[in-house]
Amino acid sequence: MNEPIPVIRDVDQGTARLLPDVDRDRAWLLTVDGAPQSYVDLDDPAHVEFEYARRLAHVLDCAGEPDAPLDVLHLGGGALTLPRYVAATRPGSRQIVAEADRGLLDLVTEQLPVPDGSGVTVHATDARGLLEETPAGSVDVLIADVFGGSRVPAHLTSVEYARAAGRALRDDGVYAANLADSTPFGFLRSQLANFAAVFDELAVIAEPAVLRGRRFGNVVLVASRSPFDIAALARRCAADAFPARVEHGAALDRLIGAARPVGDADAVPSPEPPDGAFGIG
Repeated sequence: MNEPIPVIRDVDQGTARLLPDVDRDRAWLLTVDGAPQSYVDLDDPAHVEFEYARRLAHVLDCAGEPDAPLDVLHLGGGALTLPRYVAATRPGSRQIVAEADRGLLDLVTEQLPVPDGSGVTVHATDARGLLEETPAGSVDVLIADVFGGSRVPAHLTSVEYARAAGRALRDDGVYAANLADSTPFGFLRSQLANFAAVFDELAVIAEPAVLRGRRFGNVVLVASRSPFDIAALARRCAADAFPARVEHGAALDRLIGAARPVGDADAVPSPEPPDGAFGIG
């Protein structure tokens, strides 16, 4: 049997590499310009390698009735790690994915195809454009993991964007986004203020070192209109190999402080990470 070999291709936003994992058969790491983007195990789509992606998977696990199908909108596709996860753990789910990098989408579709009948539909289009076209009240879970290079684009960081997310979700729907920041958390505070203007319930998930301001890192923002099972989410995050903490309630109120929602005209991308912040590990 031939050993898998790396696949290297220029895509819209740089040079993509699909690198086989020597420890797991038919598992691949996707990088773009050297930055890790996705990890996929074709034989075990329920395996989620990256810590931040596992935290998003925990949100999905805690949404709706256990094991029941979900209507999920994914903003940002990469190698479709989370759509594959939902298809494996919640059969019958309907999922729509927006991925703006058409070259990357072609590479993933060709090299790491999603099985027929998975319920996953992928669109080569801008995330916010697809979000604003989504019928009102049609989505159970909205997952946002969109990075232009290493930063969340500005048009996905405004209160108008938060309102569009709120419009697409059902009354008991859940929003979850992968963000990145460090102390003094100016970007994260503005995002919390945006979503506090639209949703009643907020939480963030991150490693304690990130929340204490000791280093730059991923922070998952969770928002919903109705109460979310924070205790179940916290148990799952605490049990990971790299435990994360779930903050909500008064702790988030203190973090938001005097921050105010940011409109489209003033929105900025997420901060540039320091060198090596997201190295492969």
